[in-house]
Amino acid sequence: MYEKEKQALIDCALQMKACRLITLCGGNVCLRLDGGRIAVTPSGLDYEGMTTDDIVVVDGGGRVMEGTRRPTSDLEAILYIFQEMPWVNATIHTHQPYATALGLVADVFPACLVSQIDALRGDVPVAPFTPSSDRGMGVLTVEHANGSLAVILRGHGVMAFGPTLQVALYAAAYLEESAQTYLAALATGRRVEPLDPELVKAELGEPDAWLKYLQKADL
Repeated sequence: MYEKEKQALIDCALQMKACRLITLCGGNVCLRLDGGRIAVTPSGLDYEGMTTDDIVVVDGGGRVMEGTRRPTSDLEAILYIFQEMPWVNATIHTHQPYATALGLVADVFPACLVSQIDALRGDVPVAPFTPSSDRGMGVLTVEHANGSLAVILRGHGVMAFGPTLQVALYAAAYLEESAQTYLAALATGRRVEPLDPELVKAELGEPDAWLKYLQKADL
């Protein structure tokens, strides 16, 4: 079952690698299915050789319903996000270097670039450190999201999310591009001014403007 959805997870993970958001088997991709089920990538398995048989389907309590692999070690945190944010249908966890580096020196990534505003809705918060595989990753993501489509986890990586896999992937990818630009600007030694809130609002446009721009992918 869910062959299309399982392949979409693998395709998304390969795009994450192409965008240098992860290395080897790092990170994970998860997608809400019907009946309260969730498709998740397995832990510790390289994405290049992954097949749909490797994708794990769990119920809302984390019990494996399909698959023989161990689900992502961050499953408890992912389940918490899906439970507390019912509008979220996809999550992507990465260890992307530029956004993670920014999280080591800032408490928030202020809105200052159009790609950041479009794909992430403005400021991107930085949450305190939690160990890998800890439920706290999910708890802090929910607590710190504040309208953003991603949260930087200090000393760890990024949790991106959205109503579709495409939206979550673009949030992670454009966060990385924007963080790289922002850090390059900071390296000049000059202050980087955040955009005026009214300008951020103008760039955001209508509430569903980004979804319309992406022309709404299937998953």
